[in-house]
Amino acid sequence: MIRPIKVKALPGYEIMISYPDGVEGTIDLSSSVGHGVFAPLRDESFFRKVYIGDFGQIAWSDDIEICPDSAYLEITGKRGGVFAHA
Repeated sequence: MIRPIKVKALPGYEIMISYPDGVEGTIDLSSSVGHGVFAPLRDESFFRKVYIGDFGQIAWSDDIEICPDSAYLEITGKRGGVFAHA
């Protein structure tokens, strides 16, 4: 697993993620926010509390997290639409 070194919430329910190999990009979660497990992220102040968890996961809580490998693949374009159906 490649672990991110930095994650930051951006306006419009996007997150910027940086990896140690120089890969950096944004993921748009706007279509997922408010649905299913991502429902609590509708609160923008909560959304801005994104962090890197102990195991490298991109998280907002113990119950809301994104796999860093999936995020990496999304950013690099090696697999599209990872979060469109979350």
